[in-house]
Amino acid sequence: MFDVLVIGAGHAGIEACMASVRMKKKTALITLNIDMAGSMPCNPSVGGPAKGIVVREIDALGGIMPIVADKTALQFKMLNTTKGPGVWSLRVQSDKEAYKKMMKEILLNTEGLTVIEAACHSVIIEDGKATGVRLEDGRIIEAKTVILTTGTYMTSTILRGHTATSSGPEDQPTVNTLSESLRMAGIKTFRLKTGTPCRVLKDSIDFSKAEVQPGTNEFLSFSTTTKEEDVLPFDQQEVCHLIYTTPTTHQIINDHLHDSAMYSGLVKGVGPRYCPSIEDKLVRFADKERHQLFLEPESRSLDTIYIQGFSTSMPVDVQEEMVHSLPGLENCIIKKYAYAIEYDAIDPLQMKPSLENKIVENLFTAGQVNGTSGYEEAAGQGIMAGINACLKIDGKDPFILRRDEAYIGVMIDDLVTKGTKEPYRLLTSRAEYRLLLRHDNADQRLLEKAYHLGLVSKERYDAFVLKMEQIERAKEELAQVHIKPGSRVDEYLQYLGFDPLAHGCNELDLLKRPKVTIHGLSSITNVDYPPVIAQQVEIQVKYQGYIEKAKRDAKHLEQMEKVALSEDLDYLHMDNLSLEARQKLDQIRPATLGQASRISGINPSDIALLAMKMKKKAKDVII
Repeated sequence: MFDVLVIGAGHAGIEACMASVRMKKKTALITLNIDMAGSMPCNPSVGGPAKGIVVREIDALGGIMPIVADKTALQFKMLNTTKGPGVWSLRVQSDKEAYKKMMKEILLNTEGLTVIEAACHSVIIEDGKATGVRLEDGRIIEAKTVILTTGTYMTSTILRGHTATSSGPEDQPTVNTLSESLRMAGIKTFRLKTGTPCRVLKDSIDFSKAEVQPGTNEFLSFSTTTKEEDVLPFDQQEVCHLIYTTPTTHQIINDHLHDSAMYSGLVKGVGPRYCPSIEDKLVRFADKERHQLFLEPESRSLDTIYIQGFSTSMPVDVQEEMVHSLPGLENCIIKKYAYAIEYDAIDPLQMKPSLENKIVENLFTAGQVNGTSGYEEAAGQGIMAGINACLKIDGKDPFILRRDEAYIGVMIDDLVTKGTKEPYRLLTSRAEYRLLLRHDNADQRLLEKAYHLGLVSKERYDAFVLKMEQIERAKEELAQVHIKPGSRVDEYLQYLGFDPLAHGCNELDLLKRPKVTIHGLSSITNVDYPPVIAQQVEIQVKYQGYIEKAKRDAKHLEQMEKVALSEDLDYLHMDNLSLEARQKLDQIRPATLGQASRISGINPSDIALLAMKMKKKAKDVII
């Protein structure tokens, strides 16, 4: 018998089983095809707004995605650098083939992990508990906990024009019996849809008609363990290109809307709001004259270009017209046509914040099967499911991240509290405390927690402690550096657009001014620090007031989260609660008072009543 059994080797499954192994559990991974481990059937990239910060959080929790993403990246680009650090996000253009190959090698060579290539027929559920799975060949694999990370492979259908084909992504098989076994146990499923654009031959594109989109010319990485020699030098990195749809493109799409699977009635599932098909964009944003499209390389071992933003479910002949209407692609050769894919997902409102199912004990779910979209969201859930499955086996409390601790915490809280009717995507706007949840401080928020869970080594933890000591020491030293008014500092300030100093100050106070940096002052003060230390000091100093306010606001949330709500509370017969509150609290069954407060339709008076019911635990909570 295994301790942890993971179904699916996508981004969620990989992180789940690797976390389990690091926590010393006997782990098995069931996958249809190990060669497809970590595949990128859609966008060949990792990171982006909010998503890039999730990858940094996965790194701080000891995950594998950040390391492999760094080592197989074709281009590194830091986004939103003209804005504040709360929205900085790293994005890499990935070599999808190298990424898959490296993931496969890691999985097959991880001690304590058993990889089983097979199709999973059903989850075995006895007395309301998951006890293993039955494979399609009849074998039974027993386990103490089961983690379902099937992505878009459960009863999936490829949709193109008026044609529907039972298949998984990238011509892989689908599993048609698994979701039925879940429904028989009382788990709700619903249909979702996503899609992918055409791939065209690189040599058939006229790039002179496109705008070059280079990466960022500095050393960047998702993992703090990545060294500069581990990544592709900037002068060897690939470039992407930007083009726009044309009036002809729009005319072709509008003329053939009835041929799209999206609008012909073939699609039953709900598609993603924030990454819609191009025909959906034209319908929803009819006033826009053009839409951005990015031409992105998929792999150095492939001759294809991915048309980012041009997802469609049109018939093949219409796709030919659409693509050839784009600038630079008039004579291009399409190597792989676009398609939509529809699949079964489970209702995330039936999950606990630990990602364990409320209906079936010892069954955890993570990734697109929970209604999310994106490789990064999947990996973030996967690592949390793996951690919590191990803690469940050990009889320990689950590991739950608050909304002020991680974007992963925001995502899971959104799913289990609000649910979703469309593929959920993380956005910076979803986080109330995004100044606390930055790209640069993920290790400060999570690495110590990961160390105590056994997810990172003592060597890495000691390096982190040393870094934090260096930051504090630098702040103390800078507070002692006195800067007098004078020609050199005045010249520097005037260059940045400030008035000269009227009186002396210490360097720490001077750093509060925008654009003033430790390195910029170093020729005057002879004091400088490594970039990672200097950046941390500058962010903490410049945004000190905002950070302290965010922490005060988050303190109230923390107090609310400490008040646990019993699983057996009879909300339906609770006096003085509104009818809507009774129904929603009974359906969602929040784990804490804080979670209850975030349910739509729950009023402050309802929360006050709940606090009174739990007054022994809630006496210190400010309502």
